[in-house]
Order: sequence, then C-alpha cells, then structure tokens
Amino acid sequence: MLEIIIKGILIGLCISVPLGPIGMLTIQRTLNRGQKFGIATGLGATFSDLVYTVITLFFLSFVIDFIELHRFVIQIMGSVVVGIFGFFIYNSHPSTQPKPNETQKHSLFSDFVTSFGLTFSNPLVLFVLIALFARFEFISSTSTLPVAVCGILSILGGALIWWNLLTFLVSRFKNRLNMRELKIINQITGFIIIFIGFIGLFLSLIK
Repeated sequence: MLEIIIKGILIGLCISVPLGPIGMLTIQRTLNRGQKFGIATGLGATFSDLVYTVITLFFLSFVIDFIELHRFVIQIMGSVVVGIFGFFIYNSHPSTQPKPNETQKHSLFSDFVTSFGLTFSNPLVLFVLIALFARFEFISSTSTLPVAVCGILSILGGALIWWNLLTFLVSRFKNRLNMRELKIINQITGFIIIFIGFIGLFLSLIK
C-alpha cells in the first residue's frame, strides 16, 4: 500500500507541475486574489484529472473508442475553449484582496468550477494518465476497491503538495507588485493561454 501511495503522489505531481493554462491561471489568480483562490483553481484542475483517473480505471475501452472516433472535434472544441478563456484573462482587471467589510467579488467555488471546466474540456489527458499508469505500474481495473481509492487519494495528495507550494511561493511576491504590474501579468497570462489554444487549434487542423 505504501508503494501505491508513493506512486500516486508522484503521478499527482507529474500531472500538476507542468505550467500549462491551469498553471498560468493559478499564478494569475494567486497574485490577483490571494493564495486560497490559487489553490481552489489548482484543485479544480486536479478533480477533473481525478474524474479522468476513475474513467481510466473502470471505463477505459469505451472512452478511448469514443475519443478516437471524435478526436478532431474534441481537439477543436478544447482549443477554442482554452483560447476564449485566455481572452477573458487578458482583458480582466486585477482585484486586490477584499477588506474586512467589503463584499468579495470572487468565490472559491467559482474559481474551482471554472478551472474544473477548463481542464475537463480536454479529455485527451486520458492518454497522459494511461502513460503515467503504465510507467509507474500503477493501479488497474483489476485492483481492489481499497487500493483504487488509496491510489486516487494519493494522486490528490501529490497535486495538493504542488498547488500549495506554487501558490505559497507566488503569494510571497504579491505585496511587491502594484496594480499596473498585476494588469501586465494578467495580459501576459492571457496571451500565453490564447497562444496555447491557438497552437492546439493549428495542430488539429493540419493533421
């Protein structure tokens, strides 16, 4: 069981550490809103990955057939969603941490949901999970339920370690930035996410 926990933590780190759209979004929200909003954003992506983990374990054959059949449409839609999201980030205005008697414009739940939706729009992450499961000889559909649950929770633990570390480090720089610099960070983050969406769309169309 200890081996499963260690492998799960490593897989959780592997799917969280690369700074793709969600990593950039987590950094942006941490700087604009605070560490807990960054963690909520990271967790939204992680829970999406966990859903795909369950699918990988128990519904693999059906889902892979569906993805292969509709791969082009899925890639196009996923790239467009990422691009649109990046556009909104580019045009967003940084907000400071709310004061004690001030109404908070953003909620942890909405940040969690938007991150979950953005990550879930790309089911191709299934192939990443399959590769990681094979590499680490992780749990399979024949594993017992306690082992599967332990493995899934370990993946969550690995992701939590990364999102806490990333948001902690980023939040240390928050007080050193003024509103204009935060706006520039929003624009850079938005541009990078738009670019990632554009590249995905381009690669889908030329295949």
